[in-house]
Amino acid sequence: MTTEHEQPSERPEGECVIHEHPVPPGELDRYAVESDPHSEMDIARYVEVEAQDETVQHIEKIKREIVLGEVYDIWDVITDKDRWWVVTNFTNLYSQKSFPSLDYTLSFHIGLMARLKSRSGRVSSDDPSPFDEVLRRGEQASDRHDSAVEVEDYQAVGMLLRESLISLIGALRRHTEIPNNVECPQDSNFNGWIEILMNLLCAGGTNKELRQHLKNTAKETWQLVNWLTHARSASKTASSIAIHACQTIIGHLIQILERNRTDKIEECPVCRSRDVRTHYDILIPPSGKYYESCGVCNWTNHPGTAPDKHT
Repeated sequence: MTTEHEQPSERPEGECVIHEHPVPPGELDRYAVESDPHSEMDIARYVEVEAQDETVQHIEKIKREIVLGEVYDIWDVITDKDRWWVVTNFTNLYSQKSFPSLDYTLSFHIGLMARLKSRSGRVSSDDPSPFDEVLRRGEQASDRHDSAVEVEDYQAVGMLLRESLISLIGALRRHTEIPNNVECPQDSNFNGWIEILMNLLCAGGTNKELRQHLKNTAKETWQLVNWLTHARSASKTASSIAIHACQTIIGHLIQILERNRTDKIEECPVCRSRDVRTHYDILIPPSGKYYESCGVCNWTNHPGTAPDKHT
């Protein structure tokens, strides 16, 4: 019944009413059918690092696309100031204001990543890693090489590469169990640590050739870098070869450490699924640590309480 000041509703009887106000980001999580808290935590940290003055309020995985054998996960991320598409492999973010179309964004991302991957064989990662300092110093050496002119400039490249290799040893040591009966050399003794670490990370008779190759390659690279640091004949060619040698040994040693870590857990101990993913939490004491989670049952070996979803 209406009064003389009210107009009868023009909505046909039985028609559904859709409200015009969006659900607040903080309320969206309660309506999500599925969640992946560990992957969501990885994406949230990435966004908050890239968009430093923004706080993540909601994360939702939209879809997974496989293009030419490459897997791309696509996330919808809402912060207190913006809304982003986040696409993995390599991970990058795109403001939905500038990239409203998801299909266009994915096509743009695939093209951009293909160009980046084809530029060089540099070791790099967009995800949090115990090798961040190693990679950063390597990038500084490459940048210095690109602008180098004088002999002193190329010698400086050698110094940066030397620091990168020392940082590599430090990262490997922090994530390798060193037996108490092993006599540890000085922190800057690269060759001494390579001998110890390769014996631990690449142990056994079946790994003899691989272990010896890694030791020889690492020690020869260290010798080359130290020569470049002091050589009066340092040149662009020598600097370029030293950079590529360092990138090679860094990549090899990271793979060896990763192999020892990932080989420990091939399937979920709860549901036996092989959908076991690896994450890195820099907040795990003393200096960050990898942990695993299951994409099927949400099992995790995170040493603390399993992280809640970002709300």
